[in-house]
Amino acid sequence: MPITHILTFPAPSAAQRLDQFLADQLPELSRSQVKKLIEEGRVLVDGRATKAGEKLKGGESLRVEVPDPAPAEPQAQDIPLDVLYEDAHLIVVNKPAGLVVHPAAGHAEGTLVNALLHHCGDLAGIGGELRPGIVHRLDKETSGVMVATKNDAAHQHLAQQFKVHSIRRQYLALVHGLVQNDEGVIDRPIGRHAVERKKMSSRAPRGRRAVTRWRVLKRYDRDRLTLLELTLETGRTHQIRVHFSDLNLPLVGDAVYGSSGRTNALGDVELRRLVQKLGRQALHAQLLGFVHPATGETVECQAPPPADFQAVLSFLDGKYLIENQGAESQG
Repeated sequence: MPITHILTFPAPSAAQRLDQFLADQLPELSRSQVKKLIEEGRVLVDGRATKAGEKLKGGESLRVEVPDPAPAEPQAQDIPLDVLYEDAHLIVVNKPAGLVVHPAAGHAEGTLVNALLHHCGDLAGIGGELRPGIVHRLDKETSGVMVATKNDAAHQHLAQQFKVHSIRRQYLALVHGLVQNDEGVIDRPIGRHAVERKKMSSRAPRGRRAVTRWRVLKRYDRDRLTLLELTLETGRTHQIRVHFSDLNLPLVGDAVYGSSGRTNALGDVELRRLVQKLGRQALHAQLLGFVHPATGETVECQAPPPADFQAVLSFLDGKYLIENQGAESQG
């Protein structure tokens, strides 16, 4: 059933825009949703339709009709989800590699949104549509922890946390090359590539600031690989992949920002087979931390690397353990 709000702009009062007053009085509605209601004629001022910028001067009677959330265009699909945390406000999942987050050209179904529509029976609607709120994304072939919201209030709260970079995001990445320092920061802007429009670049003319902090976890000297723990201060598209490719340290398995030649050059046949079987960039979002929009408590969710990524790491760890033990016995 539609919900009708009857409000009065107080008199005497300083003049205020209609959309600003409604956004203050009805915090469950986003600014864009308020504007849409006004444009659709669902907001009446003294019985007449008006514009969002009308100045209220005092004593006006307002009638606001909020319709039921419209069904989302994506259809619910029974796709298995690895749920790490869930309540009435949000859901945190461990997204598998290969799963697209949101329907788009070429991916009309079989996405995380389709899966969430089937799984979440308590969606309250985002922006007037009955759909989950996607506040951040992972690349199709990147696995790991993601959060989605179930109502407008949670969506706006989390979106603001992402905007001010207060979200804690930690990734695990395996790169080609031996990183010399133990830790550091990459601060390079990222924007759309000038020629290859499906790629991003730190040399784009209108790039936005992108900051990646990194720390070396392990160096695999013989295979010239480094395992890194990464913390994002910003969340630009392909940020990690672009930053390390620029340093000639492309992610293992990244066919877009690296090259198959780096994989083929791996001297260990079994390692090469495991990387080829991985078939994607060796990147995993292992931790996500944020302030819960309703309780104010800190929520932190973690997920280990998927089996194929872990197989590469386990092989490297086992190989280097044997080599080190051999060196010690000879000593």
